[in-house]
Amino acid sequence: MSDSSKEVTLSRVISLPLLVLYGLGVTIGAGIYVLVGQTAAQAGMYAPLSFVFAAIVMAFSAGTFAELSVRFPQSAGEAIYVKEGLRSEGLSLLTGGIVLLSATVAAATITLGGTGYVLELLGLPRELVIVLIVLLMGGIAAWGVKESVIFAAVFTVLEILGLLVVIVAGFWTQPDLLSRLPEVIPPIGDTAALTAIFTTSLIAFFAFIGFDDVVNLVEETKNPARTMPLAILIVLVVATALYFMVTAVAVLTVPLEELGASQAPIGLLFESLTGSSPLIITLIAVVATLNGIVIQIVMAARVLYGLGKKGSIPAFFARIHPKTHTPVLSTVLVTAVILGLALFFPIGALAEMTTQFILVVFTMVNLSLVVLKTRKVSAPEGAYTVGLWVPIGGVLASLLLLVGPYVLL
Repeated sequence: MSDSSKEVTLSRVISLPLLVLYGLGVTIGAGIYVLVGQTAAQAGMYAPLSFVFAAIVMAFSAGTFAELSVRFPQSAGEAIYVKEGLRSEGLSLLTGGIVLLSATVAAATITLGGTGYVLELLGLPRELVIVLIVLLMGGIAAWGVKESVIFAAVFTVLEILGLLVVIVAGFWTQPDLLSRLPEVIPPIGDTAALTAIFTTSLIAFFAFIGFDDVVNLVEETKNPARTMPLAILIVLVVATALYFMVTAVAVLTVPLEELGASQAPIGLLFESLTGSSPLIITLIAVVATLNGIVIQIVMAARVLYGLGKKGSIPAFFARIHPKTHTPVLSTVLVTAVILGLALFFPIGALAEMTTQFILVVFTMVNLSLVVLKTRKVSAPEGAYTVGLWVPIGGVLASLLLLVGPYVLL
């Protein structure tokens, strides 16, 4: 068989460290650099526990995604899981569409947020900055998955270093901070505080969106049966620890009124702790923006590729470029949609809607594993599995977070 007649496929080039950094990049993203202020405005001193509660909700779904990624190691993971579990092509397409919508809206939102930082540094026309950012990140995503993930890994390291600098500065400049950590835990029976934590967790949940995106790189991951579950666990644990510590330092060292009103709360925190210019944090926020965009483009393109490969949408979406070994057509389409959203739509108000969409997806994915387990559909021999209580907990936790805040408000 000649080389020209061989099917071009995705390349397995992603190791555990790269997958973890990819997951942390898409999870941490630019979100935590603005969400600290919003959670503090709503939950006050108890904002750190909103992230912990959101992480607990995520933990059930993390276990579910870890098992399903081994059962069905294919791109467009969420849509595949729903199709196999609930036996519904319609729900599968709906799931894939919601995942695509959330990814493109999130990328456009991140673009608009990051544009403000870039404008402060360069002073270029706003529309030109948006076009340049999106097209550049789309080009990197199309270049090659290994190159894209390495790019994301480098930027993720910078993002994490920025957060670690803030945490270390807090404990270095205020040695009593450790002894004050219990202040972020409300007294038992303080229903007002617990309600604030619970309702704020819907905002905090947005900061965790993305850990599940790693499953869409399963066809490009080395030894996915071992690597994928481990990467999901590491990403969730590291992100939770960072979010809790950064938010705790923020609410314990900066007046809540200032923190809640700030559009750049991490920069405000850095300046308050060190007395230095927040320029370095501003640059890291730009890095987080670029990282978040390229990661969302890579993920959304893999969802289109997976749906095309499965036959749920036209097959040309699954075409792989012979040189880049990436789904270039899908990448171009995703990039174009993000650019259009960023240029012509007010995206900010859609962040909460994106969270709600993802919670619907989590509910259906967890329900799919419940059905698979109750139907006694066995997993591959030696594969990672969880107890039935995990996806049941995932369904209940997702529904609780989806409707609970509106019941309490």
